Amino acid sequence: MMATAGRSGAVRSRGASRLTAGERRASVLRAAMAEFAKGGYAGTSTEAIAVRAEISQPYLFRLFGTKRELFIATMELMHARIEATFRTAGGGGGGGAYKELLSERDLLLVQLHAFAASEDEEIRRAARDGFRRLWTIVGELTGLPEDDVRAFFAQGMLLNVVAAIDAAALDESWARACQADPDRFFAHHRAP
Repeated sequence: MMATAGRSGAVRSRGASRLTAGERRASVLRAAMAEFAKGGYAGTSTEAIAVRAEISQPYLFRLFGTKRELFIATMELMHARIEATFRTAGGGGGGGAYKELLSERDLLLVQLHAFAASEDEEIRRAARDGFRRLWTIVGELTGLPEDDVRAFFAQGMLLNVVAAIDAAALDESWARACQADPDRFFAHHRAP
């Protein structure tokens, strides 16, 4: 199939159906999630994201303005996915929903890269806002005291790091010790 660039600058294959602006934005965010997971904010080029999204780089900037805005939008997508998981877990989905989230390695890596890129004031603000929202949601869903919410986040971050470094692939005692079962954690940390 032959690729063409339309007036928008989007690169598409001939015969391919046209995406709506919302669909195109979602497609770019999926591409950004994958690329930022690999290289973080500083190490990822907008050109790589545009290529993965099959659009031109100028079109990418028309959609998001700056690389920072695209990274923050990717962070917002990551926070929304985590929030949805917490809501599912809080609605009775328990650790199963969290296990599914742990399989989304790109998402977890973007979360870690967001913290690492927090030297940038706007990224730091977005990271704080997202974390604050997640903290609040867990408190509201569980009714747990702050010490237990803190334990939930501490355990969750350990699970995220263990998933990000793929410690499950190692047959070593430290790696096995870090492999907590989210079902057991959620069972012990439910509101009365």
